[in-house]
Amino acid sequence: MKLSQILFSQGFGARRECEGLILSGHVRVQGRVCDDPFEELNPEGMTFTVRGEVWHYHAKALLVMNKPKGHECSQKPKHHPSVYSLLPAPLRRRDVQSIGRLDEDTTGLLLFTDDGVLNHRLISPKHHVPKVYKAACKHPVSADQVQALLEGVTLIDDPVPVRAVAAKSLGEQDDGTHGLQLTLTEGKYHQVKRMVAAVGNRVEGLHRTQFGSLQLPTDLAPGQWRWLAGPQDIVAR
Repeated sequence: MKLSQILFSQGFGARRECEGLILSGHVRVQGRVCDDPFEELNPEGMTFTVRGEVWHYHAKALLVMNKPKGHECSQKPKHHPSVYSLLPAPLRRRDVQSIGRLDEDTTGLLLFTDDGVLNHRLISPKHHVPKVYKAACKHPVSADQVQALLEGVTLIDDPVPVRAVAAKSLGEQDDGTHGLQLTLTEGKYHQVKRMVAAVGNRVEGLHRTQFGSLQLPTDLAPGQWRWLAGPQDIVAR
């Protein structure tokens, strides 16, 4: 693949912009300045730098972020900063999209990709990819509430009952709220909050800890992100 095509595929600008970066000597491959935009290179496993920024080639982008509170999962946020503002410009240019959404006040594991097929596969309820949430509830979580969540509850304006794949009380928390862990395979609007409300409780805080087989890395601070190797990190094929 031509070097200019490699930069273009990674989101470093329009084709002419990428050619200009290379001609100006701003691109290095394995420490060597490459000033020929049409040099043929094998991109697989390639690491290069653009204006000193180290970049690893990925044919498809797949990222995990620890979403902080107070950010919207929207390209055009209305009231809070966008989660996309936490990503570097090349990823925004190549149009990565969040895989599903988290509310602005919900924190935790959020995935991004520019692979539309993978995105659909991971959010489609037909594939039953589990998502695990920890909710901080206002009132104690009773055994009856847990059982109701497992058996299925009917939400306001949605006649089809929804149920949790797994649910368990986590007891009283240090901040005085009451913990509840829920595993869902759907992604309805405000689903956790609405399900908890349907059994007579209220969510005060919500955090996603797992998506498929991928758990939120413990060393990933709020607002930070990292590359994933591929779909196998999330769910078995």
